[in-house]
Amino acid sequence: MSAATSRSANAVQPVGRLLFFLFAVGAIAVLTAPAFAHDAKPTAAKPQGWSYPFACCANYDCRATHTGEVLEKPEGYVIAGTGEVVPMSDKRVKDSPDGDFHWCAHQAGLDAGKTICLFVPPRSY
Repeated sequence: MSAATSRSANAVQPVGRLLFFLFAVGAIAVLTAPAFAHDAKPTAAKPQGWSYPFACCANYDCRATHTGEVLEKPEGYVIAGTGEVVPMSDKRVKDSPDGDFHWCAHQAGLDAGKTICLFVPPRSY
């Protein structure tokens, strides 16, 4: 083996170690980053917006609903798109800070479309 080949082979080792070190530091930073829930958009009732609890949302599972997407029926809240019924006494039902419906549901996998949390306005009389 020539001296030039030996030197270039030795130079690769520190570069490989550096790349491994940077990858490990990046992975640790991502895995230990604090978990924050994302925010609901500002409304007239909550001009500053509000944060969905992390237990309900993994940064993309929650959103405000459109009119008619969640229906209040005697059997509970019916999610129009899936037909799922969430009883009014269910622990997934939460008071809506802004008086609007907000639906948190799994976005993928076997549970796609299943309700995690449902934020509801005060009940109608």
